[in-house]
Amino acid sequence: MTIPFDPTLAAFRFGVGLGPSAPGPASVQAMIASLSGPDLAAERYPIAGMEETDPSMAEFRFAAAARRAARGTPEVEELRKKEGEFRQAMNVTRRNDHLRTIARAVTTDDGLRERLTLFWADHFAVRAKTFAFRSMIAPYVTDAIRPHVVGRFSDMVVAATLHPAMLHYLDQWVSVGPNSTVGQKRGFGLNENLARELLELHLFGADGPFTQRDVTELAELLTGVTYDFRQGFAYRTDRAEPGAEVVMGRRYSAEADLQTVKSALVDLATRPEVADHIASKLVVHFVSDLPDPTLVASLAGVFRETGGDLLAVTQAMLSHPAAWIAHRSKVRRPDLFVMASLRALGVDGDDILNMRPADYRDWMVRPLQVMGQPYQAPSGPDGWPEDAESWITPQGLAGRINWAMGAPRVMVDPLPDPRDFVQTALGPDAPAEVTFAASSAETRSEGIGLVLTSPAFQRI
Repeated sequence: MTIPFDPTLAAFRFGVGLGPSAPGPASVQAMIASLSGPDLAAERYPIAGMEETDPSMAEFRFAAAARRAARGTPEVEELRKKEGEFRQAMNVTRRNDHLRTIARAVTTDDGLRERLTLFWADHFAVRAKTFAFRSMIAPYVTDAIRPHVVGRFSDMVVAATLHPAMLHYLDQWVSVGPNSTVGQKRGFGLNENLARELLELHLFGADGPFTQRDVTELAELLTGVTYDFRQGFAYRTDRAEPGAEVVMGRRYSAEADLQTVKSALVDLATRPEVADHIASKLVVHFVSDLPDPTLVASLAGVFRETGGDLLAVTQAMLSHPAAWIAHRSKVRRPDLFVMASLRALGVDGDDILNMRPADYRDWMVRPLQVMGQPYQAPSGPDGWPEDAESWITPQGLAGRINWAMGAPRVMVDPLPDPRDFVQTALGPDAPAEVTFAASSAETRSEGIGLVLTSPAFQRI
């Protein structure tokens, strides 16, 4: 099939925007070649996985436990100071990981990888329910999401489902088989959160071919899986519900272990019904809130034929004419708006990493919250909304305008000439009205802000 490839549309819809030295991909083949190659952005701006993150969550939790145990003793003040030092260090780690994430998007030649990472991290959304996990969300993406965006979907399902961040967020760590050794002794019970979201959100959709009984049986199968900051990730047979489980027609051994759980996750992730849900979500995210049925069917077919090869599915999306409709109905969500703006301004990645804490707070953290997307805090396990109406709100628009009028002059000195910037940010076919507004602005700051707040920049 012949597609109406457009470098500017490719950079907007499937990337993180244009920049002074990034005019847009040359072709679909070039995009797939970059995606298939080494992850250069992650190499340049590495983010540690959970096991390598310093300070570790366990260190903080041990410090907090020691301080609580020493309550009322002379040592408590020193232990409280130590706990505070860990808390501050973990905040620094979280900030630096956020800045590295932004630097990757701003400087990469492989914008599609950044977009896919954001999409899949949102598909398997987690958030921190305690302070100890706040600095573990970016490592979760490093561990469970980014390595698999060009791999097999089933591998990502296993990695995300069994990651400590997911186990804690969806309360798997407190789920115990009622008839297990621990359950009978302590009266602990089954928690179905992870099993339910796995089936409803991650695999099949809310109207998928499963029943409440399947949710319960899967929850029972998962009961041995847990995480404890003292022992780390583990499969504990004394917490596992005894007996065989039957999930969506397939029976799993009464002598379940971690490999049984992984096999069940792979079985579920490779069922043919999963393809339609994943294909629809991809098309809705990248192309239109009203997905073209032929495009969804094409992606679903490739997903089924390849057993969930995500590189092949991505290539199928980029190779379909319906993915290249000229009308841009999607709206850049706030994090992408900020990343694309910095990219258009030509901000250097190292300058982002060296941003003053006050500037990070004033121009990254607070604005994202005002725009409706507080950092790493989706409202639920279904992640961020896709529809344009959720982002184009009075408060959200005000936040975007304030950011566009103020942040550029903090990030770039001197600001580019708006008459040049309009072509850099919007491409050679920038709308005449935006070009005129930029050239007529009284100040450079105002001209840059007008370009960044224009519908032509906001829509993808």
